[in-house]
Order: sequence, then C-alpha cells, then structure tokens
Amino acid sequence: MTKNRKYLKDAGFSLIAILLSFLLVAAIMLILGYNPVEAYGALFEGAFGSSYSLSLTLSKSVPLIFVGLAVGFALQGGLFNIGGEGQIYIGGFVAAIVGLLLPHTMPALLALPLAVLSGMAGGFLWGGAIGLIKAKLNINEVIVAIMMNYIAQLLTSYFVNGPFMAAKSMTPQTEILPQNLQLPKIIPNTQLTTSLYIALIMCVLYGFVMKRTVFGFEVKAMGNNMYAAATGGIYVARNTVLIMAFSGALAAMAGIFEVFGTYGRFIDGFSFGIGFTGIAIAFIGQSTPLGIILASLLFGSLQAGAMQMSMMAGISANIDKVIQGLVIVFIATPSIIMFAFRKRRS
Repeated sequence: MTKNRKYLKDAGFSLIAILLSFLLVAAIMLILGYNPVEAYGALFEGAFGSSYSLSLTLSKSVPLIFVGLAVGFALQGGLFNIGGEGQIYIGGFVAAIVGLLLPHTMPALLALPLAVLSGMAGGFLWGGAIGLIKAKLNINEVIVAIMMNYIAQLLTSYFVNGPFMAAKSMTPQTEILPQNLQLPKIIPNTQLTTSLYIALIMCVLYGFVMKRTVFGFEVKAMGNNMYAAATGGIYVARNTVLIMAFSGALAAMAGIFEVFGTYGRFIDGFSFGIGFTGIAIAFIGQSTPLGIILASLLFGSLQAGAMQMSMMAGISANIDKVIQGLVIVFIATPSIIMFAFRKRRS
C-alpha cells in the first residue's frame, strides 16, 4: 500500500506539473496576442487527430522510450548516464555499417538481428567504458560521458563525411540499407515501424529484471547506498561497469531503430538531442516502465503536434520545446537535486 501510495503521489505531482506548464505557456501566448485554445486544439489535432498524426506521435516516442529506459536503469543503480547521445550515434553507426557489409544474399531473419546486436554491442562497450573508468579510476561518470558524447558524434561524423559517405550524395550519410533490412511499417506511408513493439517488449523486460532478478536487486541496492551494498557483499565495481554497459546498449537501440526504421540509413546528426531528452523522460517517469512510456508519449505528442500548431495558429513550432522545458523544470529539477543530494550524502 505504501508503494502504491507513493506511485499515486508521484503521478499526481507529474500531472500538476504538466498542467502548470501548459497554463504558463497559455499565459505567454495571451501576452503575445495568440489564442491558446486555438493553439492547443491545433497541437492536439497534429498529435492525435488522424491515424497519420497518431503514427507520428508514436514514432517520435519510440526512441525516447529506449533512452528513458537507459537513463532510468542507470539511475536505479545510483549512476547518471548522460552519455545517451553518444551511445545513440555509436549504436546506429555500427549497426548500419554491419548491415551494409553483410552479404545481400543473407536472409533478413539472420542479417537484421546480427546488425541490431552489433549496434547494441557498440553501445554496450561505449557505456561500459564509462562504467570502467568510474569503477577503476573513480572519475565522475557524468564528466566522462559528456566527453565521450563529443567523441562519438565527431567520430561518426568523420566516417560519414569520408570513407563511408554515400556515393554522389551531398548529405553526409551512408548508403541506404537493403530493403529487407529496413523495419516494416505498422501503418503504410508513415514513419511508424515495428520498433514500437520492440520498445514495449524492452519495457516489460526492464520491469522483469528490476523486480524478479538478483541483478535487479543488486542494482537497486546500489542505488539506495553503494557503500552499504558493498558491505553486504555486492560487487559494486563489477556492477558499475555492467549497469553503464547495459544502459549504453539500451540507448544504442534508439539509434539503431531510427537508422533501420525511420531513415533507412545513418545520417550525420540525425539524433537532434534524443539522448538528452531521454534524461528528462527518465526523471519524469520516475525510472518506471509505465512512467517512461507515458512521459515519452507526452514529449512525442508535443513534437508531432508542434508543426500543426505553427501552421494553424501561427505560433512558432519551437513552442513545444518551451513546454518540454517547463515540464522538466517543474518535475525533473527537484528530482535531480534530490538524487545528487542522496549521492553526496551516501
């Protein structure tokens, strides 16, 4: 009952914060001379008004779910994976190159899983390197992850501007992936692919690991107090590496399925900050699978509906970023402060 009460309290707090964000933005619209009712109506229409709009909302939400799970998993273990952006690029690039190099005669049932697992391995190693530096040298994982974000982005940018750039292309990108390696569309002529099902499966798996496995118990024990966990016989150094590695693999899946689903190839700079938005998703969703899904849908709907709001109400499409920022301020900032305080106290 106590845990259920806590979840209800957190959900209520999140709803109030979201409502306050929309009200504050409405006040800003009124000051600037816009009609907030018309604007929000257009936003809703662009996000949920048709099957295409709904598919766009869901497709925008899928990568956020993966990164939200990645950040949430690390937070459960008392670690802060701010390196999701770099892991997205590494995962997407490795998977794309493997997919292009595999023989085109190889059946898709073998080639696609191999490419996806290769990308996840890239994210696993990239995130694991952050955990290893943290475990062995006791260097703050946030600092290391930020630096590795730049390395990943610049490294992949070099490759797609050089040796792996598509022939006769003015855009820095790889060759298009073979059609049999591109994910099937759930709704034809939309961006929504079967990656949605994979994201939901990962949410279930995430919940199972955290609630039903020894490793999940150890992760949560470390999140509560690393020193007490070590005293209780938990291998903190080993688990630090594993937590960051698995977190990196989850974040890499966002890049992999954007490449194999939305774009059909690796494009330089395709992420547009998904890795950083995922941090807010994890905090808003309280690192729980359901919370992460709902937070991802909220941000996905804002991104999907912003263009419609701009066309119908004349408001800048960037207003969705204002709403997202206010939601983060109202919800995530207190959580981040409490997380940092608990970590410092422990």
